[in-house]
Amino acid sequence: MAPTLTLKTGTSWSDAWQRCLAVAPEAFRDDRLLNLWNGAWQEDGRVLPAVSPVDGSPVAGPPRLDGTTAHRAVCAALDQHRAWRHLPLEERRARVAATLDALTEHRTLLALLLVWEIGKPWRLAQADVDRAIDGVRWYVDGVEPMLAGRSPLDGPVSNIASWNYPMSVLVHAMLVQALAGNAVIAKTPTDGGVACLTLACALAAREGVPVTLVSGSGGELSQALVRAPEIGCVSFVGGRDTGAAVATAVADLGKRHVLEQEGLNTWGLWNHSDWDTFAAVIPKLFDYGKQRCTAYPRFVVQRHLFDAFLAAYLPAVRTLRVGHPLAVEQPDDPYPELDFGPVINAAKSKELQDQVAVAIERGAVPLHRATPGDARFLPGQDTSAYVQPVTLLNPPSSSPLHHAEPFGPVDTIVLVDTEAELLAAMNASNGALVATLSTDDRATYERLAPHIRAFKVGHGTPRSRGDRDELFGGLGASWRGAFVGGDLLVRAVTRGPQGERLPGNFPEYQLLP
Repeated sequence: MAPTLTLKTGTSWSDAWQRCLAVAPEAFRDDRLLNLWNGAWQEDGRVLPAVSPVDGSPVAGPPRLDGTTAHRAVCAALDQHRAWRHLPLEERRARVAATLDALTEHRTLLALLLVWEIGKPWRLAQADVDRAIDGVRWYVDGVEPMLAGRSPLDGPVSNIASWNYPMSVLVHAMLVQALAGNAVIAKTPTDGGVACLTLACALAAREGVPVTLVSGSGGELSQALVRAPEIGCVSFVGGRDTGAAVATAVADLGKRHVLEQEGLNTWGLWNHSDWDTFAAVIPKLFDYGKQRCTAYPRFVVQRHLFDAFLAAYLPAVRTLRVGHPLAVEQPDDPYPELDFGPVINAAKSKELQDQVAVAIERGAVPLHRATPGDARFLPGQDTSAYVQPVTLLNPPSSSPLHHAEPFGPVDTIVLVDTEAELLAAMNASNGALVATLSTDDRATYERLAPHIRAFKVGHGTPRSRGDRDELFGGLGASWRGAFVGGDLLVRAVTRGPQGERLPGNFPEYQLLP
């Protein structure tokens, strides 16, 4: 009989909220969050209700602005930009470094907010915070040569990002953009992370970093945050549907842009025999329930390897640990070691489960379906946002699981007989961010890898977004605009010599770094 679990001491949402009120009273009220614009915290916007994916309980909702107020915020950010861009680099560096010290001091609170707001297990929540801090420190220490001969943009950088990595993607980008001499604007993600971002921005604003943080619907705020002439660059991370609209707008306006969009990242296996190494990596691929832009939800397997593939894959996927990220046996126990908790919300959970059911009705073969009884939950808690791991063979072409990233713990497997079929199946989504090919023969890898339409292709090992000097981008429809990572992130948000062509995917050219 499984033990009855309880919430770890000091980790309730109420505990986290009270700590936020104490740490940043300027940004938090007893009953709401504030927006940050014109250098001040503003009690404006219509607060929407929100619930935690962890257990369905209420959490802080975003204070959504209207388009007119958002444009006023953009105009104020331009004034901040014009002052900030002329500060000496050493002053900008000192203020960003002080922000990093403050983020480090409040690391555990930022991580706890991520647990409640977007359902990250404790280990991954801490990693998100740490990657932001460590990544920006790398730029603080080495940005001077990256800025040689370059100048800030003419207007602030507008950031619109998805909810899954508020710190290591969004806050990281904002602080590097500011270090490079730009004021920065961020729209809080619609689905979660607003309190974590509010705290991070409060700490940055205290150090004099020109940060604007606003909430609102993408449709209503896009005129200000994407199309406004005051904006110097648009940085977007999200899905292809929304990204396509942003891409059209920035292309029409000739505006600097960085648009990271989703793709179906694939793992191919061809003439492969090192199954122990492959099995060891399977649980790691499920980190955060595959709610990552660099997750691998599709395996393309040579047919005569299928029995060996299953012998390695199925035992590994059955080891996955799922549950409430803060549920422990004794109140003072360490945080639980989980591979993932909930998906972002109950609606996403239902969407995934419906897609799986329809795919099976249309011919997909279920190879693995975990049950809720295997998960760790508190007694009586809401579990509507949880999805247990599922693996399907041959999803039908009519299913979204055939050609699109599910963004959840759903794996699909496609069997192939020829190298041409392998490449076609690995390129099903017209471009991806990462891919991997497992094959014993290095020459085979070298011959096939250039035909895989992904920005990074691993040989038997997963690829990731990367940190510090590692570059990042996407091929095909997975990316529009300038590539980032290393010095490319600084180049993307600064001006260089006249006629400079940035590495990236642009309407008029593609240039690989």
